[in-house]
Amino acid sequence: MKQTNPDIPATKPDSQKEKLNDIGFRIILIPFFGIAIPLITQMVPLQPFTTWQFKLSYLYTIMIAFVIWEGNRFLLFSLRSYFDWLNRPVKKIIALLLSVSFYTIPVSALLLVGWYYFFSNGLVQWDKVFEATLIIMICVIFITHVYETVFLVKQTETDKVKKEQLERSKAEAELQALKNQIDPHFIFNSLNTLSHLIEENPQKAREFNDSLADVYRYILHNKERTLVLLREEMDFVNDYFLLLKIRFENAIQLKIDISNEINNASLIPPISLQLLLENAIKHNLFSDEMPLIISIEVKNDRLIVSNEVHKKRLRKDSSQIGLRNLNERYRLTANRSITINDAGKQFIVSLPILTIA
Repeated sequence: MKQTNPDIPATKPDSQKEKLNDIGFRIILIPFFGIAIPLITQMVPLQPFTTWQFKLSYLYTIMIAFVIWEGNRFLLFSLRSYFDWLNRPVKKIIALLLSVSFYTIPVSALLLVGWYYFFSNGLVQWDKVFEATLIIMICVIFITHVYETVFLVKQTETDKVKKEQLERSKAEAELQALKNQIDPHFIFNSLNTLSHLIEENPQKAREFNDSLADVYRYILHNKERTLVLLREEMDFVNDYFLLLKIRFENAIQLKIDISNEINNASLIPPISLQLLLENAIKHNLFSDEMPLIISIEVKNDRLIVSNEVHKKRLRKDSSQIGLRNLNERYRLTANRSITINDAGKQFIVSLPILTIA
């Protein structure tokens, strides 16, 4: 992990700095403060000023407000590259107070004295200069607080968006990795079946090969999709089951009880049911006299896949990686989980289905 020295200021690239459109804010408030502060301090007398002196006087005080505002704005934006509220809040506060004070107080006092030089024959009223400088300083601190609050809100929103983007990217990467696990598993099982049929029944092997091409076309077409219509998935299941029938004939049966309305109005992650059919065949004993019956039906917005249990002795215990894979795909795709019931004579897997809005 890359280490950084906490004493070295970490700067942000220009593309990552928060941008703030405050032009309207400045257009309104700079003239406001330029007029309000002289009025509050009664710095600009109504008499004996002429109309032009009166106008130029307030134009000068607005200029003071502009210089103070823009200077502090520049300091504020510059300091954002060096201090962060979340990591170094105390240093941030000290830096802000010192910078705005060392800029605002001398510049305000100097410009206010300049006003007396231009409009009052150099007769400086130091009490009014002090009062006006104090008010300007208070206003600067308030406006700085407003700016920092806006920046903090924007930064929080930006961080939230980035976090959501990272989580989505991570989920998409995990989902893609899980999808990629399907292909090797399916190829391995299909080649084993084809190898067996080539030895036992070349004609069936040819039929199996043709059907396998159709099935794999579906996998390639839908591999990148997150969800498919339940109707599409059921068509695939029927095609895949034809492959199983070529090998096992009457030793396996498939019962489907799903209405066309549900098929056309529901969504499911692609290639979800093939795994369950493979599992049923892998873990159960069956024959023509005792066929394996796999049922697929919809109950309460869930797809129920079940079969009677006649457990086959395996050389090693099942890792259940396929079911974990399927559950992870559901979690990443729909934020829901599958349910597995293996307590009795029936092995039941319940898959959530999503309804098209």
